[in-house]
Amino acid sequence: MEFNKIIAVSGKPGLFQVISQSKSAIIVTGLTDAKKIAISTSQNVSLLENIAMYTYEEDIPLLQVLKTMFEKTAGAEAISHKESEGKLTAFFAEVLPDYDSERVYTSNIKKVIQWFNLLVKAGMDFSKIEMPKADPEKSK
Repeated sequence: MEFNKIIAVSGKPGLFQVISQSKSAIIVTGLTDAKKIAISTSQNVSLLENIAMYTYEEDIPLLQVLKTMFEKTAGAEAISHKESEGKLTAFFAEVLPDYDSERVYTSNIKKVIQWFNLLVKAGMDFSKIEMPKADPEKSK
């Protein structure tokens, strides 16, 4: 399973792995149920690799946040995304201490923790995933 092929689809629960692509659809398989489905290109799709979390300094790639969670939990699942708001924000503050609490809502934290638990359950080993190299063209 490759992190750069994992997507979230608006309106559909869970995460999906991209298998192939056509002109009008993306063929994916669910991480939890392994069912193949076609996602219309008109649906809102987010590649996890392109998501970042707000901090007071800079935006931190989601992969880096997930890797930190993986280290903190020693490769096990994190707390449930259904825990109280206080527990969720306390856990997230341990993982990403300088997250921007005004721009990162509890709903965002719940989603990240839920995605992390889904990925760990599906067998994703974050310790073996390399962070993509910064593109020098983007920093100009």
